[in-house]
Amino acid sequence: MASGATSAAAATRTSPAVTHTSPAQAAAPSPHEPRFDAGRICLDLLATAHPEERLGSIERLRAWCAAAGLVPPDTPLSAAEPSWLAAFRELRLRVDELVRGELDGRYAGGALERVNALARWAPPAPRAVRAEDGTLVRALHDDPGCTALLAAVARDAVELLTDPVARARLRRCEGDNCPLIYLDTSRGRRRRWCSSEACGNRERVARHRRRAALARA
Repeated sequence: MASGATSAAAATRTSPAVTHTSPAQAAAPSPHEPRFDAGRICLDLLATAHPEERLGSIERLRAWCAAAGLVPPDTPLSAAEPSWLAAFRELRLRVDELVRGELDGRYAGGALERVNALARWAPPAPRAVRAEDGTLVRALHDDPGCTALLAAVARDAVELLTDPVARARLRRCEGDNCPLIYLDTSRGRRRRWCSSEACGNRERVARHRRRAALARA
């Protein structure tokens, strides 16, 4: 899936249930893949609404939870049911209101109250187990329920927005009609797009066409 810039440990504090990968380069989000790596799991959740609904089925929700590192890859999430989809979309809406409110200087009181309420619950409890090659890998003590998973995402949002360093790195993509928000961990903090290959490339193509049109004129 598409990935964001390399995550910096100083700016990315996650709850024990959340594990982030740190790919070097963002790629174009695809509606057929479960994850866009925005640098934080709560921001990854926001990206599941663009360019189309990515949490449209239980199977896609399970895939996103694993791809985002919310649960280890082989976690069955056997209790998942349609109500989980509504719960994750509702949290997505609240986190979106809260993050955009912070960027705009608005106080999204209702969203803050809801995210805080969800963050009260215990996230999935991790444990270390031996893989076949003898290395330790992350597993969970139990197959988590919806409340625990929502709590992990809500806690990540709380931690992000209460960390001044991380909060200062929040960026909106400058691409035309792109609503994605990401954590800018690039050198110099000059990243402009969610994805250099998608929005960035479209901007470069548009710029080239404008120059070509001026030259012809």
